[in-house]
Amino acid sequence: MAAKLKLQLKSVERRRHMRVDVKLLGRYMLADRREFPCQTVNMSPGGLAIDAPVRGDIGERVVIYLDQLGRVEGRIARHTERGFAIQMTMPLSKREKIANQLTWLLNRDALGGAENRSHERIIPLRLRSILRIDGDHEHIVQLIDVSISGAAVATTAKPALGTKLKLGQTDSEVVRHFEGGLAVRFDKLIPIERFDENIKL
Repeated sequence: MAAKLKLQLKSVERRRHMRVDVKLLGRYMLADRREFPCQTVNMSPGGLAIDAPVRGDIGERVVIYLDQLGRVEGRIARHTERGFAIQMTMPLSKREKIANQLTWLLNRDALGGAENRSHERIIPLRLRSILRIDGDHEHIVQLIDVSISGAAVATTAKPALGTKLKLGQTDSEVVRHFEGGLAVRFDKLIPIERFDENIKL
C-alpha cells in the first residue's frame, strides 16, 4: 500500500509542472467573500493563472469554481498584467484529479464527433466506479468528468470502439480512446434531476 501511494505521489509530482494553456470560464471568491467572473490563462496540477477584474493580495486565500473542473482553491502567488496566479493548496487526490482532467483537456480537440459533449460536465464526489465489459470483466476506474450524455474515465482498459459496457449501473458505449483512459456515451441521457456532484452511475 505504501509503495502504491509513493508511486501515486511521484506520478502527481511529475505532472505538477505540466502547464497547459487552457481557457475555462469560472468565478472566484476572495477572502472577503466578494465574487467575480474569471477565465483561466494556463493551468497545472499545482497552480493556475487567471484573467480577473479584481486582484487580491499576495498570500490571500482564493476559491475558484471553473466550468468542467469544479472547485479549486489556493493562495495568490503573484499578480499578472490582467489578473493573478495562485498556488493550489489541495490534497493528493484532488491534484491527481486535476492532472487527469488536464490530460482530458489536452486530448479534447482530437476527440471530435459524438463524444465531444456539449453538455455541462461535472466532477462527481464519488470518483471511483466499475467498468463492466462483456458482463464479467470488471475494471476499477476513476471518473474524470461526467455529463448527462457521457463520461470520461481514467483506466488502462482499452475495449474496442463501439463496445457495449456498463459504467457502474449505466449502459454505455465506448466512443473514443485517449491517453490514460477512454470516453463513453450513455445509452440514455441522465435525468437532469439526478445530475449533480452526488451522482452515482
